[in-house]
Amino acid sequence: MALLESTMPPLGTPAHDFLLDGIDGETHSLESYSEKEIIVIIFMCNHCPYVKAVLKRIIDLQNEFIARGVQFIGINPNDAIRYPDDSLENMKTIAKENNFSFPYLVDPSQEVAKSYDAVCTPDLYVYGKDRKLAYRGRIDDNWEHPKKVTQQDLKLALENILAGQLVAKEQIPSMGCSIKWKTT
Repeated sequence: MALLESTMPPLGTPAHDFLLDGIDGETHSLESYSEKEIIVIIFMCNHCPYVKAVLKRIIDLQNEFIARGVQFIGINPNDAIRYPDDSLENMKTIAKENNFSFPYLVDPSQEVAKSYDAVCTPDLYVYGKDRKLAYRGRIDDNWEHPKKVTQQDLKLALENILAGQLVAKEQIPSMGCSIKWKTT
């Protein structure tokens, strides 16, 4: 398992559209969420210990902010052939076991992950109503021990965006397992 930090694309970068199938059997696009104030795109997977460690926090944040127009979108970019734990069937199982309150999409071509410059799981990108990148970075300051968290970076960013305030320019990268890219 290779530990990587997110690439931190420039703030203000426009969101890239996508057309991906979800575990719900529906096809999702950026336009599917046009009425939402904020979109949080999280590149994630089923097997990475870093994702597993923060998954409850991701779900809790979605549940806390959903009524305020914030939509989380999980996207699994991993090569499910080489990593069967990340298959669509296992995505459905993980989502059901954890009561996901957000769509979980599969990126079989990995083109969406590449368009966002995603490199790790979890790797997250927050877009305001204008769909410009407002935050990219870690969820909080202690991925491993939720009771030791002292700084909730993602939550603060969401609060600031909803209040029409600036998000801190200095943002700390997310870190996690490398995306399992397909080999040719």
